[in-house]
Amino acid sequence: MRYRAKRIPEEVALKAATEFVTTSISVKELQRKYNFRGAGSVYQWIRKFGLSQPCDTELKTKEVMKKERSKNNHEQELEKKIEQLEKQLEYQKLKARAYEKMIEIAEREFSIPIRKKFGPKQ
Repeated sequence: MRYRAKRIPEEVALKAATEFVTTSISVKELQRKYNFRGAGSVYQWIRKFGLSQPCDTELKTKEVMKKERSKNNHEQELEKKIEQLEKQLEYQKLKARAYEKMIEIAEREFSIPIRKKFGPKQ
């Protein structure tokens, strides 16, 4: 449905104005998305609803913050992977200790050398 600037519902106007203020979307993209005419309408809605218009530095800051959040997600994934690897390492250490104990018991009980003797052969 195509709206005229004066006939657009307030909910749609507020949504379009808020989207313009909070994102880097252009007025033409908003016109296509919400089907209205009049580029000045967006600026009128911003004033009407008391929203502040974004400046270039604010938009750049928001874009950088989005990138930082995605880096944080990537870092979180890496931290989870590190945690899993540390658990696996701890398990392998316990397993090696159990094998060592088993060898000790077998050597003591059966009086046979299982471990290799290091050094020159005699």
